[in-house]
Amino acid sequence: MTDTKTYAYFKGNFVPIEEANINIMNHSFMYGTAVFEGLRGYWNEKQNEIYVFRMTEHFERMQDSMKIMYLQTPHTVQQLCDIVVELLRRNAPKTDTYVRPTAYKTVHRVGPGLDNNPSDICIFSVPFGDYFHGAGGLKVQISSWRRVEDNAIPARAKIVGAYANTALAKTDALMCGFDDCIVLSENGHVSEGSAMNIFMVKRGTLVTTPTTENILEGITRSSVIEIARQEFGLAVQSRAIDRSELLTADELFFCGTGAQIAPIIEIDKRPVGTGIAGPITEKIQKAYISICRGENPKYSKWLQPVFSAKKATNEKEPPKAVAR
Repeated sequence: MTDTKTYAYFKGNFVPIEEANINIMNHSFMYGTAVFEGLRGYWNEKQNEIYVFRMTEHFERMQDSMKIMYLQTPHTVQQLCDIVVELLRRNAPKTDTYVRPTAYKTVHRVGPGLDNNPSDICIFSVPFGDYFHGAGGLKVQISSWRRVEDNAIPARAKIVGAYANTALAKTDALMCGFDDCIVLSENGHVSEGSAMNIFMVKRGTLVTTPTTENILEGITRSSVIEIARQEFGLAVQSRAIDRSELLTADELFFCGTGAQIAPIIEIDKRPVGTGIAGPITEKIQKAYISICRGENPKYSKWLQPVFSAKKATNEKEPPKAVAR
């Protein structure tokens, strides 16, 4: 009989996802004191394989987020990667898949302190298609909400509580009839989208906001920079971008694990460029998806196959999380 259960990694074990529950007094639920990552697994039907994109880099970034929030784990980056591979093998999806690892504070008490507060890690996966469903591109607004500052809640860490900022900005944009929004930093420079990085094309040069503009240091962002330079010989600049520059850009696009490469065709009711996805955006988008699906062997270093991967050298179960 085929096992059709969906599993999660929870409290050091693989359990049916309906059993992976957290108490309502959990510290991270009450105060947002958790960090997370979002990984994508891309289904290649011809190869009967799922490829997880840049998993090592995601867990390295997650460890940096954990340092900021006083979170600990006994797992190495490689062990976390092995857990994800095993989880996907058990869930056996035959479609594009989203994987959400979360490191969280586990204590049950009132009070926001991070001290004397144990940590744990949980991971689940769900089928996941396109984050945006617009046919030709996105129509966005410049949000009235500002991105939280590094000295308040650092955006370079994927802190659960910080996504209230994202929720407010995105929801207001949706309720005003836009697909998403662009958020500025407190100094008035462009930061990023609601939950993804942004690129601008001007006179053939690709421009993106620097990591000092309160952005998440995106894995997809760094991938786009490498693809643009290596595949298409494009000049890439990382510099501050003024709000008014967006209105005169030749092309704009969002990028991120969820967003992938999403062209922006209108901003504040003004067309971007010709009002359709631009040629540079389209060729980067096509190259990126091809890489993610394992169709370009040049970038196989970025991909972790699931079903054809060798078992980890350590065949024991991954270590259980311990209180620290």
